[in-house]
Amino acid sequence: HVRFVCLDVANGYSEHFVAHVRRVRAALPGATLIAGNVVTGEMTEELILSGADVVKVGIGPGSVCTTRKQTGVGYPQLSAVIECADAAHGLGGAIISDGGCACPGDFAKAFGAGADFVMAGGMFSGFDESGGDVVEKNGRKFKLFYGMSSDTAMRKHAGGVAEYRASEGKTVEVPYKGPVEATLLDLAGGLRSACTYVGARLLKEMSRRTTFIRVSQQLNPV
Repeated sequence: HVRFVCLDVANGYSEHFVAHVRRVRAALPGATLIAGNVVTGEMTEELILSGADVVKVGIGPGSVCTTRKQTGVGYPQLSAVIECADAAHGLGGAIISDGGCACPGDFAKAFGAGADFVMAGGMFSGFDESGGDVVEKNGRKFKLFYGMSSDTAMRKHAGGVAEYRASEGKTVEVPYKGPVEATLLDLAGGLRSACTYVGARLLKEMSRRTTFIRVSQQLNPV
C-alpha cells in the first residue's frame, strides 16, 4: 500500500509534468501526492486541481543550486511561499517551502509566510546522520554535499551530464559537524520562541500572526 508519492522535478512548468500528476493521481487515488517545484500561485492551483495534495515551492534558493546563475530563472523564496500558500490553501491544499533556509529564523519566516512544511538540505549537511562519507584533508574532516542537478549527481544517477544541458548545481565540502541533535534543538528552540513573539500557539497559526516589513538590514554585524 503506497501512502506517499513525491513527483520532484526542477521545473514544474511543463504540460508533461501536469499530465503525469493526473496519471499518478488516477492510479493511486488514496495516496498523498506531493508535486513540484513551482513558484507562482497559478501553477500551484494547476497542480492541486490536477490531483496534488501538497505542492513543493522553490526555484533557485538552495545553497547548492545554481539555477539562477546558469539560467537567470528564479523567484524570491519568501514571495513565492506567500503567493503559493495563499493559492494552495484556497483549494484545500498545502505547500512545502523548499530551500533558502540558513538559520532557525528562516524556518520561522517560512511558516509565517504560510508554509505547511519546510524542506532544508544545506543546514543539515555535514552531520553524522547526513549522507556521504567523511573525508579528511590537511587534518580536517569534511563531508561532500551536492545539488541533485549537479554534475556529481548526474554522473552518479544518470551516467553524466547530457550534451544538450548544463549542470545547475554545485558540489561543496562541508566541515564535519558531528551529531545533528544540537542543531535540531536550536532550530526547535528558535521556532518556539518565534511563536511566543508573534503570539502563535501552534506553527499553523504563525501565518495569521505575522506581518512582513521590507528592511535594508536585519542583523547587527558587530
